[in-house]
Amino acid sequence: MIPPKRIRVLLVDDHALVRRGLTTFLNAFDDLELAGEASSGDEAIRLCAQLQPDVVLMDLMMPGMNGVTATRLIAGQQPSPQIIALTSFHEGDLVQGALQAGAIGYLLKNVSANELADAIRAAHAGLSTLAPEATQALVQRLTSPLPAGNILTSRELEVLAFMAQGLNNVEIAERLTISRSTVKFHVSSILSKLGVTTRTEAVVLVVQHHLLP
Repeated sequence: MIPPKRIRVLLVDDHALVRRGLTTFLNAFDDLELAGEASSGDEAIRLCAQLQPDVVLMDLMMPGMNGVTATRLIAGQQPSPQIIALTSFHEGDLVQGALQAGAIGYLLKNVSANELADAIRAAHAGLSTLAPEATQALVQRLTSPLPAGNILTSRELEVLAFMAQGLNNVEIAERLTISRSTVKFHVSSILSKLGVTTRTEAVVLVVQHHLLP
């Protein structure tokens, strides 16, 4: 039997001690593999293009190019790895900036080994994982009233409900028996009406304002 392919992870942190600890963590899981290490945003961009990892663990506060900028530039590469922000900070601006830049997850460095491993597996599958502190910071940032007239249609509410369940566009199209392009159109309309730029922000916002049953 051919063993399952391991998830290749690139570590990005300007502290060698942190990278060493994360390397030890990766070695403890049979399905995870160290693809490489970067000590700066610039080096992370270069290594992503060279090594093509599956998942990137990205520190956000680094000298020179910060992790948010590096995330945005890496997310624009083809192929693009999934990026998890792994940091000590959970301010709303930083959380929102990382997610808007293209990060699929946001975790704090005090996360347990098993939680981090699960987040890496989830990211590889296209699913988001947010630290509770990051979710709370994001909710607090999005507590302002919705602009008048931003009322979602019944179809948009259906799409939004599936988004809240973590379904991607293909899965939503299958559930609603509509084309993928139609789902993409609805998602874009939802984000525009809610004044957000990511699916995660949209879900947090509608939960906060009780727009879904």
